[in-house]
Order: sequence, then structure tokens, then C-alpha cells
Amino acid sequence: MIDSLNCGGKILDLARPQIMGILNVTPDSFSDGGLFISVDKALNQASQMVEEGAAIIDVGGESTRPGANAVNVNEELDRVIPAIEAIASELDVIISIDTSKPEVMNEAVTAGAGMINDVRALREQGAIQAAIDTNVPVCLMHMSGEPRSMQKNPQYDDVVNDVKEFLRNRIDSCTVAGIDNDKILIDPGFGFGKTVDHNLSLIKRLGEFAELDKPVLMGVSRKSTIGAVTGRDVNQRVYGSVALAALCCQAGAKIIRAHDVAATADAIAMTHAVMDAK
Repeated sequence: MIDSLNCGGKILDLARPQIMGILNVTPDSFSDGGLFISVDKALNQASQMVEEGAAIIDVGGESTRPGANAVNVNEELDRVIPAIEAIASELDVIISIDTSKPEVMNEAVTAGAGMINDVRALREQGAIQAAIDTNVPVCLMHMSGEPRSMQKNPQYDDVVNDVKEFLRNRIDSCTVAGIDNDKILIDPGFGFGKTVDHNLSLIKRLGEFAELDKPVLMGVSRKSTIGAVTGRDVNQRVYGSVALAALCCQAGAKIIRAHDVAATADAIAMTHAVMDAK
């Protein structure tokens, strides 16, 4: 298992779980759409998340919530590049670009990003080559269908085995194409083309993904499954998100993608301390 990642010259230590802070510079993301569109607000939010314990800031310019509208390349670049440049110039933190577009991957890494986080697992034309050219770590996520339609009756024979097989195939395709084996992370895609029961099964059996021998990234923050279980609205799901973060860490996840960084940092610190106790 990889114990560290070189993210554009910045080293990410995976000996303990790390936090990826979510920074959506979009008008329509499900939880924080419209809050951080300006560069100043994006930079302030990134700075706060770093102070609270985020090792990575994940900048996204296109919402992937169910039913979200597609964004063209130029619009996505206009949203993310100024934010990445500002963060890179002001903060000592790893920046991740949350995109599926090869043009955005290339421009974002040039601007200062040190990681690619792709919900489509480099399946868009030119995406694998962009990952090779940029030479930064890349997270391959499982998603059934497309964001616009992924929650319309998703079905699996066995959700964990099916997701593992998908990720195994994507790892093989990427390494055969020329991506370094030690630059690949995986994300089972909690909430992406999955029912509540599917999502709960992913958490319960998350340890099974260890057989793929890749660092696991989990994005569970404020997701609708938490609302289904707790009855809480999207901005009242901190406690549910933190509980899932702790469970993910206990099952071996190395990176937790979160909106509420301070609360998540405390949960991870306690979970890691218990797991590391003599």
C-alpha cells in the first residue's frame, strides 16, 4: 500500500487519514452552491479549512449533484483557475482539481494543482493522457451512469463486488496506458448512482477494497443518505457526516472529503488514536 503521495512537489503523508476540504466554486452544488464563487471568498474558505486541518483543498467548478446542468470547458476554467492560482500563491496546501475534462486537468495543474479527482475515473476522451502528462496523483471514482440521471433506479448484482470490479478494470486501463501505479487512488463513489442501501453496504464492507491495494478516498459529507437515515436537511448533517468519516477511517480509508473540516478533524484524530493504541 502506498504510504505517501508526491502531489506536484508537496508530500501527502498517508500514515494517518487526511482531510480533503471541499471548495465548490459553483452556483449550484447541492450544499454550498454560490457561496464561494468570488476569488476572495474561495481563498478565505480555503484558508479556514487549512487552519482547521485540511491537507488538501479540492476545487470543483461543475456540480455533480443529481440533475445538475453540464458546464462547458471555458466556463469551468473561468471558475476554477483563478481560485487555484490564488490558493497556490497564498497557502501551503495540496490543491486537487475536481474535474473530468482533460483541458481543465492540464490548466489546473499548470496553475498549481497537485492532484486530479475525477468522478468519471478518466473515462472521458483524452483524460488518461492528461493524467500522464500532468504526472500528479489521480483519484478514480466509481459512478453508475451520469450525474444528471445516476439516481434513476441504480441496480447492482452485489454493489461492493461490482464497484470493486469497475475500479480494478480502471486501474488496469490506467496503468497499461502509462500512469504510474503509485499515483492512483480509488473512491467507491458513495452517493453516485447508488441507493441508500447500496451506500450503507459500501460503508459496512469498505474494508474489502483493501484488496485493490490503493489508498481509498471517501466522500460522504452531507450526502442524501445521511438525510434519509436521520431526517436532517443538508446543512444539518454534520454529526451524521462525522460518524461516517470515523467509520470510514476505521475501515481503512486514507482520505476523507469533507465540508465541515474542524469537526471531521476531531473525529479522525480520535479514531486514529484508538486504532493506534497499544
